[in-house]
Amino acid sequence: MSGGLIIRLRPHEKFLINGCILENGEKRAKLRVKSDGANILRLRDAMHPSEANTPVKRLYYVAQLIVTGDLSADVATPELQEGLRQLYDALTEQEHREQIANAQIHLDNKEYYRVLRALKSILPHEEKLLLYARMKSNAEAKRANERLT
Repeated sequence: MSGGLIIRLRPHEKFLINGCILENGEKRAKLRVKSDGANILRLRDAMHPSEANTPVKRLYYVAQLIVTGDLSADVATPELQEGLRQLYDALTEQEHREQIANAQIHLDNKEYYRVLRALKSILPHEEKLLLYARMKSNAEAKRANERLT
């Protein structure tokens, strides 16, 4: 991290640094973290375990566990690498492949918060794909029911 990680905080926003929960004051704030290896997460970016129910969300959650210090990077990195490889194979649009490649670069550089940010940018696309798949499945089920009646 040459210039450091910049975090913009809303008034009273909570965030986690190396396992300690902190809260911003009355005004907006901008922090620059100069130390490499600091584990930082705004709580608004945190995902509850029950939300990790899709491939991208599961990878996001694993990266989050590294950031919070709840999972060792040595344990989680192989899972993240494999998941990113599978995502790269599954998503063919250049924009999403670039974000996956960015996530891999950040993972290689042990920049776990930036892995989260790269994965977060893919979440809306994943949601659209899953919605489309559900709609298609429902339409096929309806056609099958119509054939049976």
